[in-house]
Amino acid sequence: MKGIVFNLFEEVVTRHQGEDAWDALLDSTGLSGVYTALGSYPDEHIYRLVAAAADTLAMAPFEVLRWFGREAMPSLANRYPAYFDAHSSTHPFILSVNQIIHPEVRMIYPGADVPTFGFRDEPEGTLMMTYRSPRRLCALAHGFIEGAAVHFGESLGVDHLTCMHRGDVECRCRITFHGKRRG
Repeated sequence: MKGIVFNLFEEVVTRHQGEDAWDALLDSTGLSGVYTALGSYPDEHIYRLVAAAADTLAMAPFEVLRWFGREAMPSLANRYPAYFDAHSSTHPFILSVNQIIHPEVRMIYPGADVPTFGFRDEPEGTLMMTYRSPRRLCALAHGFIEGAAVHFGESLGVDHLTCMHRGDVECRCRITFHGKRRG
């Protein structure tokens, strides 16, 4: 896994829990915490950090990943504004993942192993999304989607219909767009 993911996780934990919380996670996992954005690290490191955060925050690992994805979105928007500025709402931003964002990620971070997404617009206005990855970080993708909606000032719902964590071959989610959030 690319170091940028670890850098983002550290930013989110530190922003919400303080630097001591990040150091405590590292101590509890026995990891050094030295992650460079362009470096590649064993997937096991993120799993261990998420498990430690789940214990510390009294949350399920799925919810920690979802929280991380949602809370990492402002950092991603600051680092990569062009990915966001090209869109005025969440729906087209999500659709840009396969054609724009992931190819760019592979250019910026050579060797990045990104998940595979499938998208299908439904007649009632929902978006069906499939997710496949040997990492099985569907909760992180779920959080990124929610974070994108916050970025664009919108409200949406994500229903996880099938999940690799329940033995399914892929995750399948229904994304329902509710429009602009009311202040």
